[in-house]
Amino acid sequence: MRAMKSCLLLLLVLFFCCQYSSAKIVRVEVTGTEVYDGAKKFGDAGEYIKISGWAYGEVDPNNSLNSIIQDIQLAPRNIRGKVEYVTQFILLRPMNMSRCNGILFLSLPNRGNVFPPDTALLKRGYIYLWTAWQGDVLPGNDRIMIDVPVAKDSGRIITGKIRSEYEVSDITKTLNLSSGYFSGLTHHSYDALKFDNSDATLTKRVHEEDKPELIPNSDWSFSDCRTAAYPGVPNTSNISLKGGFDPNYIYELVYTGKDPLVMGLGFAAIRDVASFFKYQLGDERGHPNPLIVHGDTTTPVKAAIMQGVSQCGNFTRTFLQLGFNENENKKIVFEGVNDHIGTRRVSLNIRFGRPGGGGTQREDHLFPSHEPPFTWDVTIDPISGVKGGILEKCIQTNTCPKIIQTLSSTEYWQLRASLRTTDPYSKKDIPIPSNVRIYLFNSTQHSPFKMNDKVSGFTTNDNSYYPNLRAVLIALENWVLKDKQPPASLYPRIDNNTLATPDKKSLGWTDIPGVPYNGKVNDGALIDQGPDYNYKYVSGILREPPVELKDKFYHVLVPKVDKDDNELGGIRNTTVLAPLGTYTGWSLRQKGYGEGDLNALNGMFIPFKNTKEERMAAGDQRLSLEERYQTHEGYVNAVKKAADELVGKGFLLAEDAANIIATAAASDVLKPHP
Repeated sequence: MRAMKSCLLLLLVLFFCCQYSSAKIVRVEVTGTEVYDGAKKFGDAGEYIKISGWAYGEVDPNNSLNSIIQDIQLAPRNIRGKVEYVTQFILLRPMNMSRCNGILFLSLPNRGNVFPPDTALLKRGYIYLWTAWQGDVLPGNDRIMIDVPVAKDSGRIITGKIRSEYEVSDITKTLNLSSGYFSGLTHHSYDALKFDNSDATLTKRVHEEDKPELIPNSDWSFSDCRTAAYPGVPNTSNISLKGGFDPNYIYELVYTGKDPLVMGLGFAAIRDVASFFKYQLGDERGHPNPLIVHGDTTTPVKAAIMQGVSQCGNFTRTFLQLGFNENENKKIVFEGVNDHIGTRRVSLNIRFGRPGGGGTQREDHLFPSHEPPFTWDVTIDPISGVKGGILEKCIQTNTCPKIIQTLSSTEYWQLRASLRTTDPYSKKDIPIPSNVRIYLFNSTQHSPFKMNDKVSGFTTNDNSYYPNLRAVLIALENWVLKDKQPPASLYPRIDNNTLATPDKKSLGWTDIPGVPYNGKVNDGALIDQGPDYNYKYVSGILREPPVELKDKFYHVLVPKVDKDDNELGGIRNTTVLAPLGTYTGWSLRQKGYGEGDLNALNGMFIPFKNTKEERMAAGDQRLSLEERYQTHEGYVNAVKKAADELVGKGFLLAEDAANIIATAAASDVLKPHP
């Protein structure tokens, strides 16, 4: 009996050693637990609990799953020979875990900013998780953080050439050295090696393709002029320009920086934090997994889904391509992925990496991340000679998730979405894998919102894709949990004549009075980033400045439009099926802001005239509201018909359809004025 007890004890010890020997989250520290949103009840899931804390991770730099991380061999190691990181996390879980549906839904923070949870998913019993991955985010405004180490060469400082581009919307005296158009003042700067700027250059140009004009070194400095006149207070994290940075120009700085962060650890952090909450009962110090209810011997997670939006969508693609969907126990991390409005890869696994860069037609145009492979499946790119695909590694390890990629129109105009579904010469469609669905939300901009945009001079496009996105997320849930097939992919294609070159005739663009159109799109050449950069894996060390290989050029295509200049080929939501105007995913910059270039990620809303007389007087060929709907009731009926059609196709939930119809009924469209 004693021998049997000893044997059982040994088995238990071995069991827990196996549980923790390869778990890379060594400690979980819960810093706050509270009832979420005033104890509001979310459908059948009821009340939620919010849990906040820190996860302490360590990575074996010699493990083949980690060795791809740039500079991991140059990171400091602990006494166990491991590289450490610390990351914040936030969990939302049902108070009564018997009401959880088993989905761990990781919503990736964008530049440290947490997206609010979708209440429709909370009602279904989702566990929401947010955890940080971007090591250059600065604290503040509730951004969540990850602390990653600085690489050193045998204890010595590592230096290198760094190139930064700056664009502003207003005259600005001082910027962080890291202040790209999309990162602003919220990102860590790689400090200049010294205050003296004699070995650095700053140039300006109006358009991306213009020849740069050198700015004298006496007219700018590594300094802060926010509280003092130029040249300001010396500061190796900031740059100041005499007279200020002007919105009409692109400024480019090349300087010597120091102390690169081991940013690629962000991939390992997402892998390991998600794996901990999904698979582990507790950490190495005996702290329980916060999802474990007292007495449970397994975690409540049946499957995990990762959602990345915009920059984070680029992260999901790179995460999969670099093989991080396999954890160190050889298990799959995420069974489902929603790559939303992200078509590139993310420049995280690069020495002096800055994943906040844009890669658009004007903003950060030459930054890495637009290189091949573009496709989900493994293909050969004849222009670059690269063979590969986003799913190449997970196919080899049987760890590929089910993927729903969702796009706005902006991704076609600004982020080369067409190259993900066509050959590199844009001559024919290519097949997509059976585990991938791609949906374009027609005539939407990157992030829907309404404002008067001073850069373009137009109202931005607030055509919301969120109700349609919600429907396809639930389709992804059913695909993952029940193997229920989601609707077939719906995106513009060459073979059905919904994808075209951006010239007016091919596109079908009808001139609208007062609206400029020049066919500008973000195509471009393959970029030579130097011999130490691997553009297949977006990894390595950049040579600055890069060189465009003009003979290796990629032409992109965009969605064709109907007679109202609204798009074809994707999911046409109620706003497009019963339109009040033209909705674009692009706009052009006006005078004083780099006139004629594409305007970042903003589109336009150009309303229809109310009557035929008004449109004829304006020279507008688009039918007026009265000609389309006759009355307010006619408009509401058109919206209802469109909503019912979308519900039937699986692209809209019934509850969202009811809200959309009610909003149309409450609107003043064609209502007689008292």
